[in-house]
Amino acid sequence: MANYNPKSLKAEEFINHQEILDTLAYAETHKNDLKLIDEILEKAKERKGLSHREASVLLACENEEKTKEIYDLAEQIKKDFYGNRIVMFAPLYLSNYCVNGCLYCPYHAKNKHIPRKKLTQEEVANEVIALQDMGHKRLAIEAGEDPVHNPIEYILDCIKTIYSIKHKNGAIRRVNVNIAATTVENYRKLKDAGIGTYILFQETYHKKNYEILHPTGPKHNYDYHTEAMDRAMEGGIDDVGIGVLFGLDKYRYEFAGLLMHAEHLEAVHGVGPHTISVPRVKKADDIDPTEFDNSLSDEMFCKIAACIRIAVPYTGMIVSTRETPEVREQIIRLGVSQISGGSRTSVGGYCEQERPHDTEQFDVSDNRTLDEVVNWLMRAGYIPSFCTACYREGRTGDRFMSLCKSGQIQNCCHPNALMTLKEFLMDYASEDTRKIGEAMIEKEIDNIGKEKVKDIVRERLVKIADGDRDFRF
Repeated sequence: MANYNPKSLKAEEFINHQEILDTLAYAETHKNDLKLIDEILEKAKERKGLSHREASVLLACENEEKTKEIYDLAEQIKKDFYGNRIVMFAPLYLSNYCVNGCLYCPYHAKNKHIPRKKLTQEEVANEVIALQDMGHKRLAIEAGEDPVHNPIEYILDCIKTIYSIKHKNGAIRRVNVNIAATTVENYRKLKDAGIGTYILFQETYHKKNYEILHPTGPKHNYDYHTEAMDRAMEGGIDDVGIGVLFGLDKYRYEFAGLLMHAEHLEAVHGVGPHTISVPRVKKADDIDPTEFDNSLSDEMFCKIAACIRIAVPYTGMIVSTRETPEVREQIIRLGVSQISGGSRTSVGGYCEQERPHDTEQFDVSDNRTLDEVVNWLMRAGYIPSFCTACYREGRTGDRFMSLCKSGQIQNCCHPNALMTLKEFLMDYASEDTRKIGEAMIEKEIDNIGKEKVKDIVRERLVKIADGDRDFRF
């Protein structure tokens, strides 16, 4: 039996089954130990994070008063590190060809009635123009695993195409990549292509169930998949994004595994995950989420987000349009710092007038346009940010984390958010959204700490109004 070792590079040692079982037993035993829970909350207030075991106790706690304290603390920590900014992005599906047999994904190889589609470079360009016309500046590209249809060369060509398209005032300034686990050499190629974050969801950390859920295809190999982030970092990728698909296994098990993965990356590479995603199993072609009996309530979903925010205060948290506007509103308050808007989860979906459903990876629960999402965020008091400056200024990996941990990042992020929002308002917003946005920018300038920075931002906002673009700190 393998022993738990966060510094090990072996999956079964850094995501250790027995350690998770022990953690869950400990959390169950202590879930009503209010003295211990208070001690954990006091530690959390230092903003240095919690261990997977401490965070698991908070998640298991059923005391309403303490749960409220957890939520309030999560909200405060979110404000401390991320202010009231929400980073905007969109997924871009390149190909749904896939050789894996994942039981929860409609792209699985045995699904014969889903139309298979792969974008040509010309189609990629058209999708990018459609996304730029909405106002997007940051994409996450997605593709099934298929060495014949989607080799690494195809992904690299797509990245090149995406970065090359300048349409009107549009430009995609950051491409994050969500593709199957691959080799150090291929991660190096992605790094050289100028990607932002490499994202790979674990799906489930429960090895036995992982193998059942992935019966065929290269993804069946749990260790190779789980150790992918170490290879990505070895290949020079500074920013990696992890996540589980909640609903495939018991949520407390997944929660502990997720935090152990974050601890492992911190222990080995000196920098934890850049982002953590919290998708839930959703309905899709050929997939019925009720077949997975581990689904969790909206309330527990929000509590998981709050506990992640407390446990890893510096890490960005992502929630997609899988969730309804109501859930998104609640979960943003408790810790989420990045959301997608106007998303289409089908291959080639952005160029079609009507939202296509035949090649969707999952049902979208938030069908609002990007303009509507931006409008909604601002009415709720958040600044929609299209900023990509850190990645382009080389503030990635440990450099980003040290700035974030010291609070210095606010001096860049807040002004950058306002300037990129101004671009959106000038180029893409409806009249109502523009009006709300202009008032918000005027008010938020006063929250910039340094007078000198304030003056520079005011000057640049005038230049943006006159047609200049892409200023950043």
